[in-house]
Amino acid sequence: MTVAARYCLRCAASLPHDPPVTCTGCGYALWVNPRPTGSVIIVSNTPAHASGQPDGASFLAVRRAREPRAGWWDLPGGFCDAWEAPADAAVREAREELGLLVRLDRFVGMYIGEYAYQDERLPVLDCFWLATVTGGSLTLDATEATEHAWLPLADPPEMAFATMDRALAELNSHRQ
Repeated sequence: MTVAARYCLRCAASLPHDPPVTCTGCGYALWVNPRPTGSVIIVSNTPAHASGQPDGASFLAVRRAREPRAGWWDLPGGFCDAWEAPADAAVREAREELGLLVRLDRFVGMYIGEYAYQDERLPVLDCFWLATVTGGSLTLDATEATEHAWLPLADPPEMAFATMDRALAELNSHRQ
């Protein structure tokens, strides 16, 4: 476990308390820093009469296929690979999860959240961008999502993670 580590990852000595902590045996400092992510918000501005939405704006969401929060609506995105920038992760995740090539537009925001994984509650730093589809064909990765839908931006459902709710609210506040 990294959040509640009891032993040093380097020398296996017993740690005096949960991280952040410095090992008294070898001096190794253990921190629990948030894991960065990159996500896209793809918005469609279809005319109100065609979309059924009051202002015509809807966003692309996917239903999660895996835990945590399987079955909840999600924004396309995911964790950064080692030394990968969050913006690059957002573009990569859109390609992997949706089969779409995207261009990142306006940065929406960055929010501290949490992610349950392997019996730990991990801190995450979720980064969101508006994105425009530039190519590809919408094809879901079945290991990531079971379906997709265009949901109303003005009245979105509760999303899989609170940071997504905050990003959508932030985006909505600038549209009104």
